[in-house]
Parts: sequence; structure tokens; C-alpha cells
Amino acid sequence: MATKKKTIRTIPQERTPMREQDAKARAKNFEEVACGYNLEEALRESERCLMCPDEPCISGCPVGINIPGFIQKIGEKNLRGAYDILTSTNLLPSICGRVCPQENQCEGVCTVGDSLEAVAIGRLERFVGDTAIKEGWINIPYIAPAPYKVGIVGSGPAGMACAADMAKAGCDVTVYEAFHEPGGVLKYGIPDFRLPNTVIDAEIDKLRQFGVKFECNTLVGRLFTIEQMIDEMGYHAVFVGVGAGYPTMLGIPGDSLNGVLSANELLTRCNLMRAKEFPAFDTPLPIGKRVAVVGAGNTAMDAMRVSLRLGAEKVYCIYRRSHKEAPARAEEVHHAEQEGVEFHWLTNPVAVLDDGAGSVRGMRCVRMELGEPDESGRRRPKPVAGSEFDFETDLIVYAIGTNANPIMGQTSKLKLNKWGYIATNDSLATSVAGVFAGGDIVTGAATVIEAMGAGRKAARSMKAYLGIRDPALAYPADRSGASTFFGIDASERNFARVRVA
Repeated sequence: MATKKKTIRTIPQERTPMREQDAKARAKNFEEVACGYNLEEALRESERCLMCPDEPCISGCPVGINIPGFIQKIGEKNLRGAYDILTSTNLLPSICGRVCPQENQCEGVCTVGDSLEAVAIGRLERFVGDTAIKEGWINIPYIAPAPYKVGIVGSGPAGMACAADMAKAGCDVTVYEAFHEPGGVLKYGIPDFRLPNTVIDAEIDKLRQFGVKFECNTLVGRLFTIEQMIDEMGYHAVFVGVGAGYPTMLGIPGDSLNGVLSANELLTRCNLMRAKEFPAFDTPLPIGKRVAVVGAGNTAMDAMRVSLRLGAEKVYCIYRRSHKEAPARAEEVHHAEQEGVEFHWLTNPVAVLDDGAGSVRGMRCVRMELGEPDESGRRRPKPVAGSEFDFETDLIVYAIGTNANPIMGQTSKLKLNKWGYIATNDSLATSVAGVFAGGDIVTGAATVIEAMGAGRKAARSMKAYLGIRDPALAYPADRSGASTFFGIDASERNFARVRVA
């Protein structure tokens, strides 16, 4: 029996809401804010997908997930089938469903969104991923061993995606992580109330089941270099996915006072080093009563909301542009507002004020107004003459972006661009033969799913470099000039054993 075609008028008109912790209660704990869909809610939301023939959501996804396909399986209550479709392109659905900016990617081009609210693709992805973790599902294909040893530097989303694809290709894969736990920015940069560590650990355990090995407390570039991995340690190919975690400071008077730190430091101490569980963990972390966070991206929202949970009496967002230009996800800004963060838009710090004993007592700011758009497309802020004022605070957190850590450039011959990021060609190959790179260390700060896309793209290039046949790639259309050896395409670099009597 043919299924009746859905139209914008026949689908549920309202986006299915997701249950959340009460704002006042959650501002005092690190438990996850968003509770996720149950089966009934997921089924209702799946009904809102029109199954468009042109599938704009797929092209809007950096890794090309078959979004209508997995949503259709949810509607059929075939959740294992939905998981199979998802994980054919995305190994981390529980993570991406929580932290990816779907509103700017797949949901941003959703046809339903032209008339109503877009289908909640991210929430459905999370539902399937969480169900898989709960049920213990994992898709491990038959893996034919390949005689290649592959090293991955960095265990963030780019490194994990590359490691998974190379392990599936039969390679012996080892991931090196500088910190004491794998996960990269997912572990040190994103608080539990947005991405629980249990979810990250569950996804990493799936990589271990693929045969991927993790070596933590290993700072590549200090213990050994990239070149040593190729020349001395026996790696046939190396992928560098170390992210861009070197913080940017404002460079204004008073930057070096006690009580000024980067969001990366605050979040790493709280999340990875578990200062939030003090005194059970004795990680030192300065706690301010009046905390000012400079910036309005997702990292800034995390820093503000963490400060509230650590006991700050007042938390302020200081941002030189307006609410409209804030780069954070709308949901993150909304949650911060609900929890009591006070926003000071069109405000820019010009100096940090000393209390006379080497610590912060406040911040001198200037009012801003918006002029013409700059190269980012956002209106450029400019100071309003005579508008300086002093702002009382005892802890200042900078969340104004990150740069490439210079260790790679200092210890290897990898060619860098003018900003210090690793230079690659279109296939993500670096200037050193056999070494590939991707993610934030190449592009600068981007999203989790974009980093994963880079890791998978690098894996395809690494397989081609090693001569491993990638079954995901079709044979070229024109094979008229292809030579064969005993019926095997020479370009495959395979061989046939012939026994001569």
C-alpha cells in the first residue's frame, strides 16, 4: 500500500519541544540541561520530515548524513536501522546531536523551515545515538588486515573520525593524546551540562572495539616529532588533528594580573581536571564572586554557565557587538539568559584595573556602536567618544577565540600558513610526505562535525597514498586505457600469486 504523500499542511505544525531542567535548579549543578526525546516525542518529530526529493539537508551536513533515511527509520520504529544509516557516515551521533550547530547546517536548509520551524534533526540524531549507547549497539564490519601502521596525533573529533576510517581499512592505528584522557576539546572544552563525559567515553569505547589504541599523556613535538614517527617509529602515514587550543588574550593593560585567565584554562580545569568536584579533586581554580566573561561565542557561554555553577554571585557577558551578531548558538544564549547571566552588549574592555596587590578589582570599558560590515559580514564595532566607564569585577575570563599551538611548527618541518596553522593541499596532505592534517589546526576554530568531515577526508587521502582500495569510491567512468595484470587493475596496486610448476 502506497504511503500518502506528506505536505506542509498535513505534518505536525509545532516543533516537538525537548524537556529541560528548571533554570534555577540547573544553575547549581552540572547535570545535563536538555533531557532528550523519548520514543513518543521522537516519533512525533519524525512525522514532520517531508522526505523531500532534493534532500537539501544532506548537502547542508558537512559529512553528508542520509538524514531523510534515518528519520524514516525512526518513523518505522526501526531504531537499529536508523543507527546503521547514521553511523555509515557519522561515528559520533550522540555527540553531534548535542553540540553541532544544526541551525546553521542541516536544519538551516530544511524545507519545512521555509514555512514552519525546521525539523529537529539534531534532537533526533541524539535520540538514536543515546538509544544505541543504552542498548550497546555497535557496527563493526569485517576488517581485512592491511600491512600499514597509522599514527593519529590528537584525539578530538577530527582524530577520532580519521582513526575510525583507517581502522576499518585494516590499519594498525594508534592515537596520541597530550592530556591524561582521550576526547580532545570534547572532554576539556565542553561542560557536562551540555555534553556529559559518559557520552564521550561511550563513543571512544566503540573506537577501541575497532582496534584503535590510545596513548595518553603523550605530547607529540616534545617526546618525539612528527618526522620521527615516519622515520624511526615505523608509521606509514600520520594524521595531525591537534585542534587550535592556544588562547587569544586582549593585550590590554592589566592582562597579567591575578584573576585574568582564558576560557580554555577555566574549562579545562573544571571539566577535564574536575575542579568542579573540589575538594574530592584538588585542582586549583580561582572562583570569583563577580565574573566578567569577554566574548559571546559558545565557549563564552560555557565559561559563564560554569562560573555560575562554581558559585559566582554575578556573571556578566561583555561583548563589543550586539545580540544579533553574537556567534553563539541561539539555544546557548537563551539558556545563559535563563540561568541569570547579565549581558552587556556593545561594550569593549580597554584596561584591567589593579587592586594594588596584583589582583583584579575591575575593568575599564568603552561603549561601542556598529558601523559598516567587515570581512566577516558582521557590522564593525567602533568606540563611542567619551563613553569610558569602570566596571567592578574580581575575575575576568577571555573567550575571544583561539590560535594554533606553536609546538608543531617549532618541532617539525611542516609548512605553516601566515596565521601559524598547518598548510595542506586539497587532499589535506602536508608538506611532509605521508603526513596529513585536518580540523581546527588547518582551518582555525570550526564545528565538531566539520572537524569530523576533515578527519574522514584525510582518511580517504591516506588510503589513496597507501594504495588501499576504498570501497566507498567508485571506479572511474573511463577505464578504456586501464592496464591489467592477470585481470586485476594495475592502479589498485594489488598482486596475484602465481605458482609455476
